Amino acid sequence: MLRMRGLMAVILLSFFSVAFAADDEAAPASDYVGYVELKPFTVNFGGPGVTRFLKCEVSIAVGSEATLFAINHHMAHVRNDLVFLYSGQTAESVDSIQAQTELAKLSLKVVQDLIVEEEGEAMISDLFFTSFVVQ
Repeated sequence: MLRMRGLMAVILLSFFSVAFAADDEAAPASDYVGYVELKPFTVNFGGPGVTRFLKCEVSIAVGSEATLFAINHHMAHVRNDLVFLYSGQTAESVDSIQAQTELAKLSLKVVQDLIVEEEGEAMISDLFFTSFVVQ
């Protein structure tokens, strides 16, 4: 009889631990952070004179799977707008860390504006240069 009570206790405890684990999995994913890595950009910039090149890799931070889908859905438009932005830069706008930080902020605004235009809300939380080379 004592053995049966012990077995019942183990079964009940394992049931409650599974129930609590299920509650944890059902919790809303408000802490979701995902990244969309864009293919590398290589553009020439600077106008007439010596041709300069910029090669950069961009990652976009998103807060939901819906945002991830929206970015991927509009990827061609996102890449187009960023290519035009990067090819319109000057040597002064890419030569320092501070200038590159400002370019990242401007890139974020360009992508956010595009997503607002297409989806109705700015769903992007941040944009990062994971690689940035100027020649």
